[in-house]
Amino acid sequence: MFDLVYNTIFFASYGNIFGLSHITLGPLDVLIAYIVAILVSVIVALVLRLPLLPSKPYRYSFDVSALYPTPIIAIGIFSIFLILNYTFIYNGIVLAAIIGILSALFVKYLFDFVFPKPLDEDGGEDIQ
Repeated sequence: MFDLVYNTIFFASYGNIFGLSHITLGPLDVLIAYIVAILVSVIVALVLRLPLLPSKPYRYSFDVSALYPTPIIAIGIFSIFLILNYTFIYNGIVLAAIIGILSALFVKYLFDFVFPKPLDEDGGEDIQ
């Protein structure tokens, strides 16, 4: 498993901005940028007063929280930018912070419109 994680980080860091061979990101740079994206998204989500965890029972909860899906969306969008070889400035750390902020705003204000909650099986209404 650790070999898969290393290969993923290595191949994400192999490309660079505009494909220039003299500007490269190392695996540590990519890992730090991912951590920045996760931390910024969770902190901004908590500032926006999203709960840390969804309501109980956790397994059947469709509530958004600071721990899920906020950092998942942040690292997914940041991965897309890395695959497209766009890192902006400071080895992608500024881009990771911007994506973390935007993902927290997306989860707070637009997530329920893009991904609505499933209908209740009995009444045909949204689950609350």
